[in-house]
Amino acid sequence: MISPTVGPIVGFTTAQHARIFVRGDSDKNNAVFAGIRHRKAGDSQWSAGVFSRLSPEFDMSDTLVLHNLRSDTLYEYQAGWFATSSPGHTPETVKQIALQWPAAVYTFKTDSTARNRTRRYVTGSCRYLRLTAGIPSAAHLGDEIFAGIHALARQQGLDAVVMTGDQVYVDDLNIIAPDSDYPAITRKYRAAFSQPNIRSLMARTPTYMILDDHEIEDNWPANRSNGDTALYNNAMRAYEAYQCSHGPAHALQPDGRINRNLSRYWYMFANADIDWFVMDCRTERILAGRDKRMIGVAQEQALLKWLVNSTARVKFIVSSVMFMPDQRRDSDGWKAFTTQRNRILETIRSNAVKNVVFVSGDIHGSLCCQLTHDKSPDFIVHSVVSSPLCNTRLLPYANVGDLLVNTPLTTVGTGTYSLTLNSRVVSEDNFACLTITGQQLKVDFHNKKGRIIETATIALK
Repeated sequence: MISPTVGPIVGFTTAQHARIFVRGDSDKNNAVFAGIRHRKAGDSQWSAGVFSRLSPEFDMSDTLVLHNLRSDTLYEYQAGWFATSSPGHTPETVKQIALQWPAAVYTFKTDSTARNRTRRYVTGSCRYLRLTAGIPSAAHLGDEIFAGIHALARQQGLDAVVMTGDQVYVDDLNIIAPDSDYPAITRKYRAAFSQPNIRSLMARTPTYMILDDHEIEDNWPANRSNGDTALYNNAMRAYEAYQCSHGPAHALQPDGRINRNLSRYWYMFANADIDWFVMDCRTERILAGRDKRMIGVAQEQALLKWLVNSTARVKFIVSSVMFMPDQRRDSDGWKAFTTQRNRILETIRSNAVKNVVFVSGDIHGSLCCQLTHDKSPDFIVHSVVSSPLCNTRLLPYANVGDLLVNTPLTTVGTGTYSLTLNSRVVSEDNFACLTITGQQLKVDFHNKKGRIIETATIALK
């Protein structure tokens, strides 16, 4: 067997199962399979392998699922791919082949079902990886920050890394030579996800992703043109292969494999008493008319139902586009979809939902803020924004002057929602570490060297 060309990437992980992405490579003359085997850390006996036949449709990649795992348990695994000249082989029959597995041994830990335990997450967005003719010309710049995240994972442990958008910049060469075909876009994914630090992190830490505009095109779909149909189809095909495939949006089939038929990109996941709702803020937008909306009807209904019914002590909502505060000059964010945002806020307020935290990126600046209501003294909603993981000289960092802070956000009926900044605005490459302990959520912003440069504390109710 040969080591994966991209991955392995540990994705959606529960107390009983884990999804792991592996990419091999093409072989014009032979069938290509990917495989994973695992064991509890400390055991000597490996499991039987789990295998999948790879297809060019998904750029020779697939997500393999490990089942019947034990909760809160450290596992070791090996991953690789191989070609076979026998045309009749299936994922079941290749189990009989005597394989020499790659030497690398990775680890991951299943989720714990214990409530009221410390939970720790890293969030971040906007990772610009400069490419020249499809080759990273300064790869270390886009990969440096992941060394700090991986060090944090090793030292303190992470329940997950949540990447909130712009994991790749499909449109980075739009001015000179725009990429719109599938091979060019997948080359960018391969370059972005195969750098050493991010690769080491994702091979060992559950990683969840959602797209923002640069996975397609800047300010999508507002900048969509008549000729962008092929671009969109190819960009989403690559997104499904590299980001969505190892996440919760895919249902499992009766045979335990992921169902490749997708009905939506938004999804939910939970770690015992911590709930996450990850919104798709790009592909369902309605930009004009009476029913302007950032997210579709079904997604909004699912979000509102989740808010009302969740019994989690903390409810995180990922919005790749910053939910609040508003930017002074912006037609791409939630300020342009005030009616829908108001419905979400009114649902939280009228149902007295506690400990709601919006997690965002996008603006190339980071901050914490809170929202209160003048007629509901117990109402409070929080926002954590973390961006960018790696900026480009072509784009400025956001600063406090770009934002509408310490001011009313919106008025519904006779009640006013007012926003207060409770951290400085961080204007450099960074990631956020969210630690939930007891009745407190601590937000630490780390710079690209891993050093804490700003901290905010949120009291939980």
